[in-house]
Amino acid sequence: MRYAQFVVGPAGSGKSTYCSTMVKHASTTNRLIDVVNLDPAAEHFSYDPIVDIRGLIHLSDAMEDDELKFGPNGGLVFCLETLLENLDWLETQLGDLNDDYILFDCPGQIELYTHLPVMKRLVEALERWNFRICVVFMIDSQFMIDGAKFLSGTMAALSVMVNLELPHVNILTKMDLLSKSARSQIDNYLDPDPHILLAEMRNGNSKWHEKYAKLTEAIGDVIENYSLVRFYPLNIKEEESIENILLTIDNILQYAEDADVKVRDFEEADPDENDSNYD
Repeated sequence: MRYAQFVVGPAGSGKSTYCSTMVKHASTTNRLIDVVNLDPAAEHFSYDPIVDIRGLIHLSDAMEDDELKFGPNGGLVFCLETLLENLDWLETQLGDLNDDYILFDCPGQIELYTHLPVMKRLVEALERWNFRICVVFMIDSQFMIDGAKFLSGTMAALSVMVNLELPHVNILTKMDLLSKSARSQIDNYLDPDPHILLAEMRNGNSKWHEKYAKLTEAIGDVIENYSLVRFYPLNIKEEESIENILLTIDNILQYAEDADVKVRDFEEADPDENDSNYD
C-alpha cells in the first residue's frame, strides 16, 4: 500500500509551506515524506520535489504559445489536462515503491477541485496505482474571522468533498500570524455553532444579509445537522500542532496499520532454576 496527501486549497492558503513543514518534521522523527509538485505555475518552494510537473509542461508553455494564447486560468487547466494525457510519464516518475508517503502540492485554482473533472481523474489514477489518499483542504485562518467568510470557506470545502469523493481534512493555516484577539475569536469556528454565527451576521446590519437570511440559515442548518465540515488549526511554529495534524491524517489513511507487530524475543527460563529459588 502507498499513501498520499492531496494538498489543495485557494492560492496563498499555505499549501507549499505546509508541504515543506511536514517534510522537515518527518526528517526529525526519522520518517520519510516526499513531495510532488503539481503546480505548473510554481516559482519558488522550500522543498525538493521527487516529481515536478514543470518537467513535463510549464504554465508559460501554454500562455506563450502563439496558437493556444491561454490566460493564467485557462493555462493551468490546459497543463493539468496535458498531465492526464501523459499519466504514463507521472507513473514512471513516481516509481512503484511500497509504503511511499507522498504529498501532492496542487495548484491554487479552486475550480480544479470544486467542479472540473481534472483532479478527480488524477486521484482515480493514483488509486489505480495503489495509493490510499486523503484530501487536505487548506484555507487561510485570517480569512475565517467572521461568520460570512466562515460560511463561504465551509461551502468551498464542501464542494471539494463532493467533487473528489475522498477522505477529507480541513486545515486553518497561518495561525501563527493571527493576533491574540483574532486567535481567541477563531476558536468559535473550530467547533462552530451556526446559530451564533448567523446572529453575528444579522447584527452587522447588512442589506445583503437581510435579503438572503433564509438562504444563510439553510446553509447553517446543513453544516450543523450533518457535521460535514470541521476545521483543524495549524501553527507551523509549534511542533505539537504539526504532529497533531499529521497524526489525524495518518489515522484516516490507516498509515502503517498493516505493519507487522514487533515482538521482542526472550529466552525461556529454565524451570529448574525457578524451582531452586523456593528451596
